[in-house]
Amino acid sequence: MLELRDVTFAYNRNQPPAVANVSLTIRRGEFVAIAGRNGSGKTTITKLMMSLLKPTHGQIFRDDEDTKSCTPADMARYIGYVFQNPDRQIFRDTVRQEISYGPEMLGFSSEKISEVTEQAMKLTGVADLADRYPRTLTRSQKQRVAIASALSMTPDFLILDEPTSGQDADTHERFMALLKDFHSSGKTIILVTHDMDCLVRYAERVIVMDKGIKLFDGSVTDCFADRRRLHEAGLREPATVSVSNGLAPQGISLTTDVASLAEQILAKRGGLNG
Repeated sequence: MLELRDVTFAYNRNQPPAVANVSLTIRRGEFVAIAGRNGSGKTTITKLMMSLLKPTHGQIFRDDEDTKSCTPADMARYIGYVFQNPDRQIFRDTVRQEISYGPEMLGFSSEKISEVTEQAMKLTGVADLADRYPRTLTRSQKQRVAIASALSMTPDFLILDEPTSGQDADTHERFMALLKDFHSSGKTIILVTHDMDCLVRYAERVIVMDKGIKLFDGSVTDCFADRRRLHEAGLREPATVSVSNGLAPQGISLTTDVASLAEQILAKRGGLNG
């Protein structure tokens, strides 16, 4: 469990805080999306969770243990963190060496390092790139290497900051399928994203940030039920929500699920045909 208690963080004393009085709890097994416009504080929150930043005020706990004295290396035993720009965390000469770095730093045995490295490469589809120089890879390949590096440390939590940016549709689908499999194994995913269509398909819970304040924390359906709140947070409606809202006069209820929307439309058509 990760818990933030009344957390505030400011990069500069002369500026408003990037995160202001935020409290929230994320439990094992959840798939949580953090959304908001640029500068809303969503990335800052994940860096605080990872101890890359320390609160100006408030406390952060991991399983009831205050993380005040924890370093990012300490937190890496439990949380895998994937930056928005994979180049920020890639620095070794081969993909295999890059992915094995984390387990090495955690003190895994040589046998365990080999095991988790090979498993992470297989899961993320980069085994055929094992001997390549990471800097020469495409952006999507680098992203998969970065995720493999996080998975190789066998974390309970995985934080990803805008991981699907710049991906084509096919790569995006394969990438999200990988995250879904990871989540299905009982792990926790915290996804920072601007992609509302992706959010409604995969997330179970949404945290909306705006100007450093937690504007909303709840179910995906409840999040998109309030158009005014979406507008205030600078978020757009996903396609399913827009269509179901547009068909509301015909008796279609709000839904974030494509299958549910299709079933309602077919049911209405069947009733009209009858």
